[in-house]
Amino acid sequence: MKQFILLGIFLSAFAVAGLMDFQTIDEAKRAYGDKRYEESATILKGLDKESPEVDYDMGNAYYKAKKYDKALESYKSAKGVDEAQRLHNIGNSYFQQKKLDEAIKSYEDALKIEEDRDTRHNLELAKREKEKQKKKEDQKKQDQKDQKNRDQEKKDQEKKDQKNKDQEKKDQKKNDQDKKGDKRDKEKNPNQQKRGDKDKKKDQKQEQKSKEQKNKDGQKEKQKSQKEKKDEKKERGDTTGGEPKEQKMSPEQQMTQKELNRLLKKLNQKKMPSMMYQAGGSKKPKRDEEVNPW
Repeated sequence: MKQFILLGIFLSAFAVAGLMDFQTIDEAKRAYGDKRYEESATILKGLDKESPEVDYDMGNAYYKAKKYDKALESYKSAKGVDEAQRLHNIGNSYFQQKKLDEAIKSYEDALKIEEDRDTRHNLELAKREKEKQKKKEDQKKQDQKDQKNRDQEKKDQEKKDQKNKDQEKKDQKKNDQDKKGDKRDKEKNPNQQKRGDKDKKKDQKQEQKSKEQKNKDGQKEKQKSQKEKKDEKKERGDTTGGEPKEQKMSPEQQMTQKELNRLLKKLNQKKMPSMMYQAGGSKKPKRDEEVNPW
């Protein structure tokens, strides 16, 4: 922080003060030198004579005592001293209060009056600090948003869990009521379960009889079918074992086959003529006679 040389400060204050204030100024100087800054500021404030120099010295003392509000008040009242230095120290006071926008403005105003390395350094420092502060604020907002979302998710999950528990209790209560109802029914009619078992056994027996009857009917139908097939084979003259192979025939062939079967059957019923001569029968033919075979 820029300050006037301490001796020059108090000499300037002495120049505007009366001889009666010399002891007061000297006491303030000793207190400042002993680093009793707030006491030094209080002593200077007791001077009857008001001047920008005294206000500036009070601002320096309050700044050293870390009373930045009072330091700003004194610096702002010290118009008339070196303006660039006054604005520089105002910027420093704002910086210590983390009021970075106000500090940056004070540094920039001071640099407009006079280019100074320390003021320029403090300005860049305030800008970097502001950027950090902005990032922290953004991160804080994001953290708060994330926390809010987590809290909401937690509430939603708790609500869902509670709903499931309520439903489970409701279902359990219903099951208990059903069991109690079944128990009461059994107590009122103890033979009901027995009758139910008898009916069940009766139904099972009836079902078994029905299955057996179906199997018998199926076997009879199968035997009947086999018999009919055998009869058909006999009519066709087929005495070979096994099932005959089906052969596709045209209508004309079927008619011819039927006619052949009919003729064969008829011939089997008649005796065929013999080609042998009967003994003691007709005369032996002569050699010259023409013998016709049957």
